Amino acid sequence: MSLVTLIGEPWGDYGLVDSGHGRKLERYGRFRFIRPEPQALWAPASADWAADGEFLPASDDEGGGRWQFAREVPRAGWPLGWEEVRFTAQTTPFRHLGFFPDMAPVWRWMRERVAGVEAAECLNLFGYTGVGTLALAAKGVRMVHVDASKKSVEAARGNAALSGLADAPVRWLVDDAAKFVAREGRRGRRYDGILLDPPKYGRGPEGEVWKLEEGLPGLIADCRRLLDDRSRFLFLTVYAVRLSALALEELLRQTLGDLGGTIEAGELTVREEARGLLLPTAIWARWWR
Repeated sequence: MSLVTLIGEPWGDYGLVDSGHGRKLERYGRFRFIRPEPQALWAPASADWAADGEFLPASDDEGGGRWQFAREVPRAGWPLGWEEVRFTAQTTPFRHLGFFPDMAPVWRWMRERVAGVEAAECLNLFGYTGVGTLALAAKGVRMVHVDASKKSVEAARGNAALSGLADAPVRWLVDDAAKFVAREGRRGRRYDGILLDPPKYGRGPEGEVWKLEEGLPGLIADCRRLLDDRSRFLFLTVYAVRLSALALEELLRQTLGDLGGTIEAGELTVREEARGLLLPTAIWARWWR
């Protein structure tokens, strides 16, 4: 087994400007923000971190905190873009800004996997505000977007409208991802690709409890039932858990290995603009052909 590093490069509307001493400085369009980053063990390139806002974490380990602003920032958000996809960035109570820029190489990779597949249909589980969904929909892929949060699905629909994709063939579903996948398997459904980014802990729309270490093996097994010999990919990302990418790779190998193709695992990273160093952000595993 050898780990693969996926690198998120800067683009016009996003860049990791600098990082170090447990923090990172990023640009989101015309605004700059400082956020906590435990992986940034090194010293920053510069001591001058002029920013419009900073997320100050709570003193406990629950992941809370608050934003502190040095200058006026639109609380309702502002538009950004990645290639032909448009979406709203916003300072959320969860310390991120409404999308995950380190996923950009994954969006591009998924597009390559289904390029040329006639009437391709893909599934985005835990789809959040839908940038991954729209990255594929913009290329004509039919999409099923599932998230347990009604607010997140509404934001995804808003991003579709911003992108000129309000009428694209996307099913927007507020549902528990694990229950939805199990039902799809019983229905005999199949997909050309599946993207899933499960949280460490979460609740479904009816109070269903999700714990990643307990639920992930069953979820992957149910996803396997939605893939066949014509399917092209499954991509799994995991943030903020005490798991190894090698563990994810072995889970996919045992569950999807009968499909043939390639199974890989590695880390997601973002390239810092100041020095070009790579900041790790998440682990992932994927099956593809």
